Amino acid sequence: MLSVVVNPRSSVTAIERVEGDTVRVRVAAPPVDGTANAALVRYLAGAVGVPRSGVEIVAGARGRRKRVAFAGVSVDELLERLEKVIGGGG
Repeated sequence: MLSVVVNPRSSVTAIERVEGDTVRVRVAAPPVDGTANAALVRYLAGAVGVPRSGVEIVAGARGRRKRVAFAGVSVDELLERLEKVIGGGG
């Protein structure tokens, strides 16, 4: 499980930064009818290399602060993969 803070309606979808075990993500989609959540799940799945079905928002679906679960990946491994995405230009 990972803490995620989302900033919707950004110019691009990208990881802004990792702070401890919290990831700040900018999402281009607006927070309307679940489109920002869907974009977040799609982006995070691609960023960490898991199928979309393995990423689930388990808390905070209606707010900016969310808890996201990833199937088959430890928190340490998640953070390592996200740091590589940031280091590689997002």
